[in-house]
Amino acid sequence: MSGVKQRVELVSGYLLHQRPYRESSALLEIFTETHGRVGLVARGVRSARSRQRGDLQPFRQLRFSWQSRGELGTLTSAESDGVIIALRGKALYSAFYLNELLMRLLARHDPHPALFTAYSSSLQVLGQSHDVEAVLRLFEMHLLQELGYGLQLDCDVETGEALKLDTLYDYHLESGPVPTGTDLHGGFIFRGASLIAMARGELDDPLVLQDAKRLLRAALKLYLGDKPLKSRELFRPAKQG
Repeated sequence: MSGVKQRVELVSGYLLHQRPYRESSALLEIFTETHGRVGLVARGVRSARSRQRGDLQPFRQLRFSWQSRGELGTLTSAESDGVIIALRGKALYSAFYLNELLMRLLARHDPHPALFTAYSSSLQVLGQSHDVEAVLRLFEMHLLQELGYGLQLDCDVETGEALKLDTLYDYHLESGPVPTGTDLHGGFIFRGASLIAMARGELDDPLVLQDAKRLLRAALKLYLGDKPLKSRELFRPAKQG
């Protein structure tokens, strides 16, 4: 992309993160439907006279225009593209968590239209429901799948046989499940019923949801590394309250 000037007009997207830049500008990271994650300079946006200052809020669908000649572009406009989603408490913390996952795991300029749709849908559900756990687990699974790290949840990786509801499996994170005689307290062990339900996106059972959280947290750690997610700290006061 270096050396070639590119002009992009009215692309649907969301603001993931922003931080101050120079006296009155900001550095933005946005997630768009057609261009993936994009870094932009928003000149003068922190000025009291800026028309875009109020629109540049996370979790609000926007239409972005920018021009670029390299890795970092320059924002030319941002306008509202839908209803503002009201997020509070756990729903708000959860949305920040989704943003941080995208910031940490998505490469710039790598479009993922299906993931964009999943993200937008997740925000909508978070705005309407107090049960955030299933929303987060489904998005995490979708994210891993889109990045090429999808979990093997439907067959024994050694034999290719379909998983069985009443069998226990030792889950190898970089390959998948293999049958084991070890009980549930013996290691990274999961019930076949949980893995099958996860594959179907059926997380209504509290035990399945608990297993999904345990498996997905370990799987994500492979790609996130040891640096902790800041957004997870937001949940601690909520749990204590």
